[in-house]
Amino acid sequence: MKIYVFVLLLASHLPMAAQSVHQHDAANDSTCEDDELHVKLSEVVVNGVTGQSLLRESPLPFLVVSSKELARLSSTNVVDAIARMPGMAQLTTGSGISKPVIRGLGYNRVAVVNDGIRQEGQQWGDEHGIEVDAASVNSVEILKGPASLMYGSDAMAGVIVFRSQPVMPRGTMKADVQSEYQTNNGLFGYSLNFGGNRQGMVWNMRYSEKSAHAYENKYDGHVPGSQFHERAASALAGLNKQWGFSHLILGYYHLTPSIIEGERDEESGELEAADDWKPKGYGKTAPFQQIHHYKAVADNSFYIGDGGRLNAVVGYQQNRRQEFEESDEAELDFMLHTVNYDVRYLSPDFAHGWKISTGVNGMWQQSLNKGEEALIPAYKLFDFGIFATATKTWERWNLSGGLRFDRRHLHADEREEQFHDFKRNLNGASGSLGATYCVSDNLHLRLNASRGFRAPNLSELGSNGIHEGSLRYEVGNTQLKPEGSWQMDMGIDYSSHIVSAQLSLFANHIDNFIFLQRMAAADEAALHESNEESLGYDAFRYTSGTARLWGGEASVVVHPFKRLHIENTFSYVATRLLHQEADSRYLPYTPQPRWTTNVRCDLLRQCRHVSNSYASVGLECHLKQDRVHTANDTETATPSYTLLNASAGTDVLRHGKTLFTVCLTANNLLNRAYQNHLSRLKYADVNNATGRRGVFNMGRNIGVKVIVPIVL
Repeated sequence: MKIYVFVLLLASHLPMAAQSVHQHDAANDSTCEDDELHVKLSEVVVNGVTGQSLLRESPLPFLVVSSKELARLSSTNVVDAIARMPGMAQLTTGSGISKPVIRGLGYNRVAVVNDGIRQEGQQWGDEHGIEVDAASVNSVEILKGPASLMYGSDAMAGVIVFRSQPVMPRGTMKADVQSEYQTNNGLFGYSLNFGGNRQGMVWNMRYSEKSAHAYENKYDGHVPGSQFHERAASALAGLNKQWGFSHLILGYYHLTPSIIEGERDEESGELEAADDWKPKGYGKTAPFQQIHHYKAVADNSFYIGDGGRLNAVVGYQQNRRQEFEESDEAELDFMLHTVNYDVRYLSPDFAHGWKISTGVNGMWQQSLNKGEEALIPAYKLFDFGIFATATKTWERWNLSGGLRFDRRHLHADEREEQFHDFKRNLNGASGSLGATYCVSDNLHLRLNASRGFRAPNLSELGSNGIHEGSLRYEVGNTQLKPEGSWQMDMGIDYSSHIVSAQLSLFANHIDNFIFLQRMAAADEAALHESNEESLGYDAFRYTSGTARLWGGEASVVVHPFKRLHIENTFSYVATRLLHQEADSRYLPYTPQPRWTTNVRCDLLRQCRHVSNSYASVGLECHLKQDRVHTANDTETATPSYTLLNASAGTDVLRHGKTLFTVCLTANNLLNRAYQNHLSRLKYADVNNATGRRGVFNMGRNIGVKVIVPIVL
């Protein structure tokens, strides 16, 4: 389903909770006045829990990150680019691998949608990121809250939708060249794009490449194994006609990250590295990974009757993750085949404001182990879900809701000797009921209740092996039940020409919450006695319990003058595992409370040689996280830290047309040494020379990005 977000309309003046402090593009457009923004807000369309809906009508909090804002950010991957948004965080392994976290939940609890289908890779793995080319992302929609209604299992925490560049207007062709450099890790990247539309025949092609050497900080110096290389290509071809559209999308993504082991010399405390490693070398060194992701998507939409629409999407993905230790032979080699399907009907308005959406979607998967070692068994999976949603507009009210039923069949076989054959049939129901109320043009209230569903993945059910990236032996539990969540969301949004404010609160109760727990001493000893491979590793087993999460986000944006914007946001998540001992009462990997402030000045709106010039400075304060899962040394508390950031940019004009856009960013200007609570490298070896444990995050990093549009 193609949903176009009008990125220039998402300014900080917008009165929605979905407009985070980062939505300012309209403020830089001299043709966009405040009154026009409130009118054009109705044109912004998102893919919510009940299908296509206006942003101001969504009962759940949305974030929409525009293309202009993405261009202003300096990041090493696409998740890094959005991790600072309110309610968002990232679980990282160095600078090259990031996993999204929404309100304290990540892994298979966050669904990622790209090119119209769910991105399927090895989401269960700690050291496996998202296979999406950041340069190909035009805008991002982030739905915070259970979205199982539209997306099925794995959308319990929310959905991240990466939108590619919209199809060009009829009769136009356009190309652009992007290039980026970052000082800390020597990251150099470029992307070439060419698209057009000739009498309804549309096309778009892109090629991107990115390389980085090891990043550095003032405590660790250059970090061995943090270098990576990324390559991506994509192509779209199809028809846009009065009857609708039909597009074929092909994509390829290849990432080669080295692996940060964090081992240190016992005397000097320096990080150990391979013999052929060079601090500023771009080549891979052992150990390293190879990730290949292939994709083919047929995206179709047909107009039916007076405003109805039938959408049909079918996609194929192949994900292959290989891990190499000392030789060219892959130790771990996972190959995953996925076929996605999604057919849905969206009705026009009828019967005084009613609108419905109904459909069926799901996927087929087959996973194979092709390496010398294996952590999870080979398996086959098939699931389907049927859903129906409805919305009703009545005076100042907008009501929305729906129901969904999912069924998943899973069969793991015993091709490898450490696994046994098992089958599971997993069923789940989802639902949502919400409302928004327009108190006035400046004040909106929203309330939503949701039921989410997530089936346990193969790692949780059938693991039996050494997880090298986590330095532990993992054992699955075939008796795990699906997770079920009950979540309540409420929001208040206010806006005027001087100030915009929003408050979003949530409370989430999850039954059968699945997590890893260290085995009891007797069970661990029995495992070591029966399995020599497990010797030297702590043994963990997947189990489940009852979890509660609550918190929210607040933001205030003040415009004391037309060109001055002062922004403040605060994000907070609290977690609790019920019926646990004191050292196990909190969920692992709960993000730190975070406060951000940013002051941006629009310097020049429209001049002869430059336009849309801006400069900004901001603070990013991560508060102390001492509510941690300390059982068996799973986690340690993380102290607070504050980062100083700055940015500036402008469009350079020639004869009234944009010649190029340049953006400068400076992250961690004071070169603060810190560890984020969600960094997996925090638990690497202790530096005996300093007493500090783990590897620290990236130090000062200055980036420059140049975008050159070419109109043909």
